[in-house]
Formats: sequence, C-alpha cells, structure tokens
Amino acid sequence: MIDAQSRKGPARMRDAVNSVRSIFAIGITILVSATVLGSAGRSCSDGLHLNQIQVVGSHNSYHAGMGTHEMELLRARNPKAADDLNYSHPPLDVQLDRGICQIELDIYADAKGGRYSHPVWPRFLAAAKIPLDPDFDPQHLFDRPGFKVMHVQDLDYRSNCQPLVECLRIVRRWSQAHPGHLPIFILIETKESRERDYMTVPEPFTPEVFDALDAEILTVFAKSEIITPDQVRGAHETLEDAVLNGGWPCLEQSRGKVMFLMDQRKAGPAYLRGHPSLRGRILFTNARPGEPDAAFVEVNDPLADPKEIPSLVKKGYIVRTRADNTLREALDRANPMREAAMASGAQMVSTDFPVPEKSAVGFPVVFPPGSTMHCNPVNSFDGCSLVEPFPAHAAAADKH
Repeated sequence: MIDAQSRKGPARMRDAVNSVRSIFAIGITILVSATVLGSAGRSCSDGLHLNQIQVVGSHNSYHAGMGTHEMELLRARNPKAADDLNYSHPPLDVQLDRGICQIELDIYADAKGGRYSHPVWPRFLAAAKIPLDPDFDPQHLFDRPGFKVMHVQDLDYRSNCQPLVECLRIVRRWSQAHPGHLPIFILIETKESRERDYMTVPEPFTPEVFDALDAEILTVFAKSEIITPDQVRGAHETLEDAVLNGGWPCLEQSRGKVMFLMDQRKAGPAYLRGHPSLRGRILFTNARPGEPDAAFVEVNDPLADPKEIPSLVKKGYIVRTRADNTLREALDRANPMREAAMASGAQMVSTDFPVPEKSAVGFPVVFPPGSTMHCNPVNSFDGCSLVEPFPAHAAAADKH
C-alpha cells in the first residue's frame, strides 16, 4: 500500500515538469511574438517607427533651371509660366548633405533612346534670332535607351543629373558614404502628358515599362538597401492591413536605406497589374485609403482640409504634402501653406525652398528651431527626440 507521502513525490514531479513546460511555452510565445513584431506591430528599441518622423524634401529635386535665353523667350511668351519655372536646385548629393531626406525625380520612358534628344525650344530661339544657350546634353545621354529625368519635354529639360540611373547612383554613393543616415524617400513622378501640339508624344507607362523601371532601379540598389512593399506587408494579406496595424519598420532598421514612392495616382493601376497589393514591386503607389495597396498617400494641399492629413497619419499611412505650390507662396512672409504642412504630421514636407535656398521673402522651409528632420508632431510620443549625425543647417541658412 502506497501512503499519502509516497503519492506526493510523483505529484510534485508532475507539477515541476508542468511548470517547466509552462515556462518553456511562455518563452516560445515571447519568441513568436517577437518574430511577429518584426513584421507588424514592431517593438523598437528607441520607440520610433519609420512613420513617426517628419522630414523636409525638395520638389523637382533634379531641376537645374532653364537656360538664360530659354527663359527670356518663355517670359516673352508666357510670363506666368516663366515665374513658375524660375528656380533651380543644387546637385542631389549637396541637397542630401544639407539634410534633405526626400527627393523627387520626374521621369520619361525612352525604351529605344533618342525620343527627347532634339527639343523644339532651341529651334524657337533660332527662329526668334535669340542666341542659343549651352547644349543641354553634351554627352548625348538622351540618345541612349533608359528613363530620362526632366520637367517638361521640349521646354524645361535641363537637369542636375541624367539619366535616371545616374541620379540613383549619386544617391547610392552618398548613402554608402554616410552609413546610418535617415531613410531617403525617393518620389518618382511618371510623365506622360503633352501640353502643346509641338511637344514630343511621350512613351506611355505600361506594365511592361514599369517592369523595366523596377529592373533599372535594381541595377543601382540591392533589394536589401530598399524598403519594399513586400517587407512592410509581411504576413498580412494586404499592404494596407499591415500599415494600419503597426507594420512600418523601426526607424533603426530603416537607416541607411531608400524607399521609392510613386507620385502619379493615375499610374497605379498599370503598376499594380499582375502584382496585387504591390507583391514583388519596388515602389509604393500613391493609393486611395481603403485600397489593398494603400500605404503611401499624397495630399499636396494641406490647407484644403486641415483634418485630412493628421487623420491619415494617425491611422498609419505615410503622407507627402507640399509647403508651397509653384512659387506663389514664396512671396508670402506668413506662408500659411508652409505652416499647415509642418503642423499636419505629413512625414514628407516638400518645398522648392529647402535650407539654405531661401524664398523671395527670405524664409527656407525648416522645422523650428531650424531642423530638416524631427519627431512627428502628430503620431510620435512624449519625450521623443531625433538627433542626427547630419542635423539641420540653421547656421548655413543664416549665412545665405
């Protein structure tokens, strides 16, 4: 006969084993949770996710401005257009040195090369007996196949980098020389319009052309250097589901990388064809909230509905807005558009006047007290601080 004391031994043994199993199960749960947090609802050591920052970007970052005589002819024909196009930016790496974290590149498809090699504007200068400006393409880059970077074909075609792959190489060289930098947002605007009958008919952006665009980007950047829709989506069914549930990566995991964003919403369907929710794609589309690919949303006018951008940011979307539209706001010392953009929480505030490129009334677009990057005013947390090795250049702005 087994006494009560003898029975307690095996019971204690079972309890001990069950306790170990419970502890082991808890450990597995924690491990699994940590793995899940790596793709959605991430737990970040510094508390900051990619969507909890705000940076200054440059609008039409490649824009080198028109030639002196080209501008003279345009002003004679269309003074308003001349005012709108009368600006330029320094090379991309100089902008990045100054703390710009978002650039914009307008691209034209040119699969065979030569489509845009002979713009009509120089012929107009000759007809008007106005001297020609220096050749815009002395290396004949426009004769070669590949995406071209410019504002308006036949009219405003001078860029500080050319073609697209060379613009991207400049960014990558800068990135490699500055390890640990904040992610660089690269906005791509696909150009297909023809505003005047004399202008060259652009090549359309078909799904096949977008395949070529992705392939061209991957000749410069490795996928490991890019924040892609697949990485953000993780195990979620849709990209939108991921970002609405904390799917953006930690800022620390995003450092040293680039992220490509599509400007034109109308180009989204062609880019999505065969790639539901952007599976296998490189760019984030400018999508409407509620669509499967919605992660990035562009709201260029922060004054139209002051509640729209903060609402989108709080939900989890990344938003780009503008601090100035053409050059009109440059003449307004108060510039309510700039103030609304910075207060909106839009992660990217794009401008024609990044520091130290001041507007006509003397103000660059910077966050107080002179920063080009800081914690997001809408969705970051109390006590958040963002100290960068390439801080804002308030001193540089004061010298200009």
